[in-house]
Amino acid sequence: MAAPALRPTPPPFLGYGRQLIEEDDIAAVVAALHSPHLAHGPRVDAFELALAQACGSREAVACSSGTGALQLALASLDVGPGHVCVVPAVTFLSTATAARLLGAEVRFTDVDPDTGLMTAETLAAALDRSGPVKAILPVHLAGRLCDMTPISALAREVGATVVEDACHALGGLDEAGQPVGACRQSDAACFSFHPVKTIAAGEGGAVTLNDAGRAARARRLRNHGVTRDAALMGEPGSFGPEGRPNPWAYEQLELGFNLRLDEMSAALGMSQLAKLRRLVELRASLAAAYDAALAPLGPRVRAVPRPLGARWGLHLYTVLLDEPDLAARRGSIIAALASDGIGAQVHYVPLYRQPYFRERYGPMRLAGAEAYYGRVLALPLHPSMHGSDVDRVAEALAAAIEG
Repeated sequence: MAAPALRPTPPPFLGYGRQLIEEDDIAAVVAALHSPHLAHGPRVDAFELALAQACGSREAVACSSGTGALQLALASLDVGPGHVCVVPAVTFLSTATAARLLGAEVRFTDVDPDTGLMTAETLAAALDRSGPVKAILPVHLAGRLCDMTPISALAREVGATVVEDACHALGGLDEAGQPVGACRQSDAACFSFHPVKTIAAGEGGAVTLNDAGRAARARRLRNHGVTRDAALMGEPGSFGPEGRPNPWAYEQLELGFNLRLDEMSAALGMSQLAKLRRLVELRASLAAAYDAALAPLGPRVRAVPRPLGARWGLHLYTVLLDEPDLAARRGSIIAALASDGIGAQVHYVPLYRQPYFRERYGPMRLAGAEAYYGRVLALPLHPSMHGSDVDRVAEALAAAIEG
């Protein structure tokens, strides 16, 4: 009897995003595990200093997630009940829920139908219907940068603060060559170090800002609002007979959170941050390969424009399915890619469609958000990929489009 034919081993599943962990990253985490401190240690301080230098900001405050970073940034700016925060309709839940968790209300702006970004025009329209606004949160979606100059000018006109949601954009440079996170035209910028982001810390996030007082407050807020600074303490029982704080003394100055970053995550983040430029360039080279490989699919399929920036710190490679029949078949296209071992995603469902926000603010539709959401598709992009992976995705997408 003839031996059964061997089936070829299928290639490994290619997800839309994943971390690139190398031996130096592993060594950094192991060293942290061997250290006396697993929390409240020196690695968090060192990571904050290095991140501030990388972003060109005066301060960086590390925390447990990008969501936590948004909460800390808004809380340090006194956002709370009775306030309104303006958020683009196309973003991850965290941008809006950070405001809601502080008791503020959210107003959604429309976005550019081709980029998914808040613009000065969509912001102005939202401000016209929002009443007094406390904070504006532009989102650098997928690593594409919002045009911050007119957005910041509008914010100043209405007396609002600006918090950049830069969770997708670490390592990017704006059109003036300034790093994302330098906060030249905002009050704070927020980052995520989730495994699919530009650098990974397991989980983790950070706020960059240029105000030392607000940075100190953000550090207190991430630790329950607690201080051991004698200059800020006033409870008589906190001090001994000589007027010095008792060794056990601490005081809660305001309600805060438990959003601390641990030493192992800081060690991994520090190791990854040291190779930020290489990781950004790897993503950029893969995006360029995609541009070339997908060119034959145009104009039915085209890359989402990357309109601004001297350098893009791309988190996602996104395309627009620019024919109605393709957009209508997006679910089946994603399923066909999955059957070929390729993960694709949609970023994001407009927030006003989510049941929580629909119930709170009523049904709504914004034309730009609907147009972007209805056509966008995210393809795999991460630094462990090779050019052959890009070709594989392009071929599979072409086959899926042809049905």
